[in-house]
Amino acid sequence: MANVVVVGAQWGDEGKGKLVDWLSSQADVVVRFQGGHNAGHTLVIDGVVYKLSLLPSGIVRPGKLSVIGNGVVVDPWHLVEEIAKLQAQGVAISRDNLRIADNATLILPLHRELDHFRETSNSGLKIGTTKRGIGPAYEDKVGRRAIRVIDLEDDALLEAKIERLLTHHNALRRGLGIAEADGGQLLAELKAIAPQILPYADTVWSLLDGERRAGKRILFEGAQGALLDVDHGTYPFVTSSNIVAGQAATGSGLGPSAVGYVLGIAKAYTTRVGEGPFPTELHDEIGELIGTKGKEFGVVTGRKRRCGWFDACLVRQTVKTSGIDGIALTKLDILDGFEEIKVCVRYRLDGQEIETLPAGQAAQARVEPIYETIEGWSGSTAGARSWGELPAQAIKYVRRIEELIGAPVAVLSTSPERDDTILVRNPFEG
Repeated sequence: MANVVVVGAQWGDEGKGKLVDWLSSQADVVVRFQGGHNAGHTLVIDGVVYKLSLLPSGIVRPGKLSVIGNGVVVDPWHLVEEIAKLQAQGVAISRDNLRIADNATLILPLHRELDHFRETSNSGLKIGTTKRGIGPAYEDKVGRRAIRVIDLEDDALLEAKIERLLTHHNALRRGLGIAEADGGQLLAELKAIAPQILPYADTVWSLLDGERRAGKRILFEGAQGALLDVDHGTYPFVTSSNIVAGQAATGSGLGPSAVGYVLGIAKAYTTRVGEGPFPTELHDEIGELIGTKGKEFGVVTGRKRRCGWFDACLVRQTVKTSGIDGIALTKLDILDGFEEIKVCVRYRLDGQEIETLPAGQAAQARVEPIYETIEGWSGSTAGARSWGELPAQAIKYVRRIEELIGAPVAVLSTSPERDDTILVRNPFEG
């Protein structure tokens, strides 16, 4: 039996929630290994809708251990609020089923303020962040001045670390024309929230090592999509963490050998939220129709998503950078009724044909998609649970995508409902 890493193969919003929920029902441990509360997962279980953005998806299932790894940046106030919302829905949450890495970095109010200022000011590059403080928190982590979960245990040390942190931040805030942060107020806020966070703190790398050696099934739950990876994404229009599957090892404290099957999630078309290049984006009625049929609005932000045709070049890149073993293709039913469907197979850049998206920001903005046109289908794929229920042309479309991206479709999702799934290969069975 293999442990499984789930990674978004596009720019996020690929429908990971449903797939992670299905996999978490088979797992013993579910681990978040990167990002923060900027990624929304919607789960529908027995008709009840749960909206998660920081807690692992396993938290809504009894008997599962949910773990927030060291690679995640944690907003303690949001975490307490999210726990309370789920408890109000009848979900039991305690140390028995939730642990947080004691070496995870905290998102502070000053991080949120800085993020919001950068995204709303009239100067500088707009990345299109969710303004939740995630980027600035990662900056402090890399700058070795972050406040971590374990620091909440020691008031004296915490005060000293806040003073050091504000040496940097207040100089930055003065330069930006923002009022300086009050260290005493921040200390009081952290001391007040500490008793609600510390009961969940644990040495997560050791905990997970024990679970693995005991033969437990571990699901590593990725957030966002690999094209937003700080190294392998469309930089600088990316998030501030690594999203590719290799981060599952780094962001949890388990070695690479603990990472087994890598399942990439991709929509049958492409969407993106926020700024940045998008070669196959549609600015016409077809793009509007895809967005309307697919209900393309962000779970966390409510922002309208940009929509376009499937980009095989980009997913092929993600297959390689994340070592994807199989793809879960979602939202195939949104393409029902189109007379023809286009797939990007190459790009044209300054008159030359290329196979991959260039790394340069200016070049990324100039590339033009080269499309292959595939005949659409008039029948419905919605709710299909076997290949025999799919129109022949829909199957041809799926097979062509497999050829273009260099990875097989392991799971095909045909509606938001958990059981409307065609399973080709169970990732936990390797």
